[in-house]
Amino acid sequence: MSEWYNVVVIGAGPGGYVAAIRAAQLGLKTACVEATGYEGGLGGTCLNWGCIPAKALLESAALAQTIRTQGAEFGVRPVDVEYDMGAAVDRSRAISEKLTKGIGFLFKKNGVEPVFGQARLTPERDVVVDGGDADGDRRILDARQVIIATGSVMKTFPGFELDGERVIGSREALALKELPRRLVVVGAGFVGVEFADIFNAFGVEVTLVEALETLVPLEDPEIGKALARSFKKRGMAIHTGTKVKQLDRDASPMILTVESARGEERIETDVVLMAVGRQPVTEGLGLEEAGVTVADGFISIDEYCRTSAGTVYAVGDVAGPPMLAHKASHEGIVAAEHIADANPHPVRYDNIPSVGYCHPEIASIGLSEPAALEAGHEVKIGKFPLTAHGRALTAGHNEGFVKIVADAEYGEILGMHMIGHNVSELVAEAGISRMLEATLDELAAHPHAHPSMAEAVMEAAFVALGRAIHV
Repeated sequence: MSEWYNVVVIGAGPGGYVAAIRAAQLGLKTACVEATGYEGGLGGTCLNWGCIPAKALLESAALAQTIRTQGAEFGVRPVDVEYDMGAAVDRSRAISEKLTKGIGFLFKKNGVEPVFGQARLTPERDVVVDGGDADGDRRILDARQVIIATGSVMKTFPGFELDGERVIGSREALALKELPRRLVVVGAGFVGVEFADIFNAFGVEVTLVEALETLVPLEDPEIGKALARSFKKRGMAIHTGTKVKQLDRDASPMILTVESARGEERIETDVVLMAVGRQPVTEGLGLEEAGVTVADGFISIDEYCRTSAGTVYAVGDVAGPPMLAHKASHEGIVAAEHIADANPHPVRYDNIPSVGYCHPEIASIGLSEPAALEAGHEVKIGKFPLTAHGRALTAGHNEGFVKIVADAEYGEILGMHMIGHNVSELVAEAGISRMLEATLDELAAHPHAHPSMAEAVMEAAFVALGRAIHV
């Protein structure tokens, strides 16, 4: 016998649980289905085995790095300091558990019914849930509207399959309490550089291998080059423009063979961490039978997150890049409000920030300089170095810069790209500026607090206007 709902959300990650809560707030009878499995649980990958525990470990890494390299300079001379990765992992797990329990509270507060099990759509677009209840009964949820938020899983390629011990992914890396002496990270996107940061700070010999020409290759090229310089200063080995060819797992230590313009090279390592991206979870959902179009592995959606089957929506990683938690949550709100006829603004995919929480941090939004030129813009560039920035100097972290890409004629902000201390907190100003079509003159006209990291945005605007004060 079926149970009727206005909305059934499949997946309880950052896209799904936010969509479910917003739908319930709008008066819709809502259920949220979550599979129990490898990365499952309320909060999905992000809260359980992704964003949150990784950022907790990065805070531990920052403290370890500061104590080791800057303690005496700050007037705090470390004596008999011990680095305990196990304690750092335990702290990260406790934070994740606290937040996932909080989602259960929010579901109860807002009247969302959690349902556990494997969900799939029927041709009539009902949701069938198998195997979640203690008695294993099947439940049929009669849904007026469905939101798919099944997320993504780690991917790898032949010859580098994960074994959970010597060849691992981010899931295993987040629980690694006993550290190897040597670690190779394959892939230098945000996930790869964050884990490189963590393990280097705790004393592991880290090598980064990236097939493209710069670290964080989706960012402005200047960002990747600056990050490589910083990582090399910390003793990491950086191999960009380099492909992995073969892994000899039987050797002790393992031998990774890589190839670049310089030829082949053999790298000894105890563990290989694969950070080569993620793939959407679409298998077994009954998408084809329900009339939902999938292209290049992702569910196709419009600006309100509707699929080709008008009563089915999709949000988050499963609906395409950028595969970011905050993008998923925003899509979840838009989808829920569209279902409820609450007249939401469509999703602006050109104004979603990207942030890497390695040290130094990376943040960007909008067009890079090469992308702006390729799109036919005449641009003004304002770049302010943090070596001249008072707040960065007092923090002891003055490497990096803020770079503004603006339209040359009107001064409209086309993009903003940053690397440095706490720049993850600066990118929101860039996003609001772009949403409001702010200009360089308007950024420069606002008196930013002094001393604050946010001043770097104002200073970069001054540079672009040809009115630099502090450089």
